[in-house]
Amino acid sequence: MAAGTDDADADPIELGVELLSKLEFESLSMAEVVDRIETVTTHPRTTRRILDEAEARGVIERESARIYPQGGGYVSFQSEVIEKEGDFTCQRCGTGITTGYFIDLDAGELGPFGSSCIRKVTGRE
Repeated sequence: MAAGTDDADADPIELGVELLSKLEFESLSMAEVVDRIETVTTHPRTTRRILDEAEARGVIERESARIYPQGGGYVSFQSEVIEKEGDFTCQRCGTGITTGYFIDLDAGELGPFGSSCIRKVTGRE
């Protein structure tokens, strides 16, 4: 099972690049991409490193202020999203939630997210 994002072994660069590899959009604005990356880190230097590494690996292409995902990947809600009951704070919006949704990535577990935010982060909304 993947390590949680609070695990000291979870690499934010790897989590961010893998998340970007699973975006289900033809293109996104830089602000929309940063919104997703902020579920991994809010540190500007780490955000830049995630974008640079994703571009170097061919996961995204950048043109002006738009990002074009190249992977064609997606997050499978059946196998990669784990639902847990408890007392959580949404990683994206900060709302208190009792059902947390976690994305189980190879690089680690990302979350928790509420029901609306998990759809936004994965590109389903």
